[in-house]
Amino acid sequence: MNNQTDHRIHYQYRNEQFEKMPRRELEAWQLERLRETAGFALRTPFYRKRLKEAGIQSPGDICSLGDLKRIPFTTKQDLREGFPYGFLSVSKEEVVRLHASSGTTGTPTTIYFSREDIRKWTGFVARCIYGTGCTRDDVFQNMISYGLFTGGLGFHAGGEEVGMLVIPSGSGNTARQFRLMQDFGTTVVHATPSFLLHVEAKMKEEGVDRDSIKLKRAFAGAEPYSEDTRRRIEELLRIDVYNSYGLSEMNGPGVAFECQAKRGLHIWEDGYIAEIINPDTLENVPDGERGELVLTILCREATPILRYRTRDLSGFYTEPCPCGRTHRRLFRITGRTDDMLIINGVNVFPSQIEEVIMAMREVGNNYLIEIEKDGVLDRLTVKTEVTPDTFMDDTRPLNALKDKIRRTLQASITINPRVELHESGSLPVSEGKAVRVRDLRPLDI
Repeated sequence: MNNQTDHRIHYQYRNEQFEKMPRRELEAWQLERLRETAGFALRTPFYRKRLKEAGIQSPGDICSLGDLKRIPFTTKQDLREGFPYGFLSVSKEEVVRLHASSGTTGTPTTIYFSREDIRKWTGFVARCIYGTGCTRDDVFQNMISYGLFTGGLGFHAGGEEVGMLVIPSGSGNTARQFRLMQDFGTTVVHATPSFLLHVEAKMKEEGVDRDSIKLKRAFAGAEPYSEDTRRRIEELLRIDVYNSYGLSEMNGPGVAFECQAKRGLHIWEDGYIAEIINPDTLENVPDGERGELVLTILCREATPILRYRTRDLSGFYTEPCPCGRTHRRLFRITGRTDDMLIINGVNVFPSQIEEVIMAMREVGNNYLIEIEKDGVLDRLTVKTEVTPDTFMDDTRPLNALKDKIRRTLQASITINPRVELHESGSLPVSEGKAVRVRDLRPLDI
């Protein structure tokens, strides 16, 4: 496993030897890659200081995977403070691509890739795609943003690696998306879950016959969503929807994915070391308990990142997967520690609200959460569309539905919200990540 040939074979996506590797061998691989990654990290000013303070002067000072806990956590703020080249561990001449966050909430985080990094990343994305049953016979329509966002180019390269015909349609313009599906026989798409729901609504509006398209599968990611939302998309579009997990700091897509068993997301532990910590105490929690996901990348030389606090909330399954893969599986991502809303002293996650409203058949595909100040108190308003056959002139069934939503939400989040019902298609739709929350409270209160 130490020679270059084996190293390259490993990152080929069709290789069950590595996906079903015995745990001891997998951890030996991780230790070897962790030392390699630490070697790259020691070239950067940030990690040189951090690792030496932790007693790690060279890769050889890492004797076991347990030594990982000696290394302090890395945060998004650290990456921002290192902008633009503070985390680059190779010469710029060796870099072939960069991706960056939007920077809408501050200085962007920038990730650099060498040619070898791109090859490895492509292999992991292809592994994800192939694990859902896709083959070179499929036509893949990538309905996600390209550019600095990793989702577009990441899935594009992975699809080509599998051998699928890839259509780089990008996001938005549903009429054009439908034409491409019909003209080229699209069988697989990649999109945000909110856009998939929008596609279904537009399909009816534009009179597109479901039987005129050959769609079988969708990869959904880039935003948290509930199991009820997944089931709704599957039923409405008559497809299989597979959960995808990734983040730009860890390359992008390809970190974890569902197999055909759909029993959690396999996190590819030959490319990443995953930990679940209590976000308050920063201690590791037992398998089976939820906490914050922390990741160390093992498959990138240009931008090594150790023990990155993702802020995403998940946990590890304890039982093996029926597919036989030995890599641990993550629970569905239920939200982020920094997405938590504090409303009149009560902690509320947007995903809790989505779980309630998406379980109701009368509710449409789009919703919006607003928080405002009402005097000294916070006021929560949940705006949701209803299905076309629900929105009627008779206010009695609408009032009954509003009351049902309000009571069910109050039972779930302990807050009594205002509920507004809107006609189907009337709430704003985002072509990228859905904007589900508008916090209108003054910042100085």
